[in-house]
Amino acid sequence: MSAAVSVSLRPAAPTAGAVLDIDLSAVGANTRRFAALTPALLAVVKADGYGLGATQIARTALSHGAIGLGVTSLAEALALRADGLTAPILSWLNPVDGDFAAGLAAGVHLAVGSIEHLDAVCRAARRTGRAASVHLAVDCGMARDGSPPLAWPALCARAGQAQQSGLVDVVGVMGQLSHAGRPRHAASQRGRAVFDWAVTTAAGHGLAPEHRHLATTAACLTDPRSMHTMSRVGAGLVGVDPSSTTLLAQVVTLRAPVVAVRDVVAGTGVGYGHTWRAKRATRLVTVPVGYADGIPRGAAGRAEVSVGGHRCPVVGGVNMDQTVIDVGRLEIELGEPVVVLGGEGPTLVEWAEWAQTLPHEILTGLGGRVARRYSGVSRDQR
Repeated sequence: MSAAVSVSLRPAAPTAGAVLDIDLSAVGANTRRFAALTPALLAVVKADGYGLGATQIARTALSHGAIGLGVTSLAEALALRADGLTAPILSWLNPVDGDFAAGLAAGVHLAVGSIEHLDAVCRAARRTGRAASVHLAVDCGMARDGSPPLAWPALCARAGQAQQSGLVDVVGVMGQLSHAGRPRHAASQRGRAVFDWAVTTAAGHGLAPEHRHLATTAACLTDPRSMHTMSRVGAGLVGVDPSSTTLLAQVVTLRAPVVAVRDVVAGTGVGYGHTWRAKRATRLVTVPVGYADGIPRGAAGRAEVSVGGHRCPVVGGVNMDQTVIDVGRLEIELGEPVVVLGGEGPTLVEWAEWAQTLPHEILTGLGGRVARRYSGVSRDQR
């Protein structure tokens, strides 16, 4: 029977746990890049700024060329207001019984994709005595949110009536492409045509919105024809390019300390079910991050991390709180930092490929137990 020898299990020092370093200067560089590509840039900071802190990402983006902010829910918008952000904010995914009155009181722009949503916003406007700034959302081929084209003329007609009544001010028309990184794809061509038709139809009902926005990150990088008066960029600000065409500034580095070092003999099994066994005598180290911290369990058997400047494989299953790495014969000390993501370690794209998912999911999945550390703080603390 195989057995482990030379085991060290003292508490890690000096670092007690994992740290996610977030480089706001890289966010600023990415923001400037996108701001130069589009007439106006709406910085999307949904999902807590893709897991990196909505307020910090928002302030940085506003300091480097963004004219406003985008989120999904009213709760996200109100949290930004509570943190002192006064820039325009657009919220585009709310239930029909959402607290639109609170949104109007906070000056939040609201996207509506149905007559039912528009009517709910109008009721809030009557109660509060505040006209709602509305972006009409049209479905350009995603079949999720936004008005289906067949329902669009009726939505525009109702919005025109509401605007004449002083309940709303239609300041935007918005859509999204299903194949945004592939501008020649038939779906992209259809989506652009639907959007152009939607803008023309809105004009026929007396609507002249200042903001017309279809392009998101991938389209900004690949499809100038999809850019109108404004573009919505979120993933690109934090270093993710869904089109896989452009090298953006990398924002995050995740490090975790070695908390255990053990030398094992050939045949030693690791973790639950012994899904991995050592083929030779080797050295294993453990770091205190696991799937509860966003390390994808599905990447086990393929993933690598950087230990002492060397790429080393993750072995056994990724556990809730810990991950084991085969470092061969490297001399490793307790407390030594392992680069799990970013820096000289694997990229978001590599982790996504190992886990057969998107870089977005890796980034937003980083758990709340991982401490955040910011550098390159924004100049403008709006």
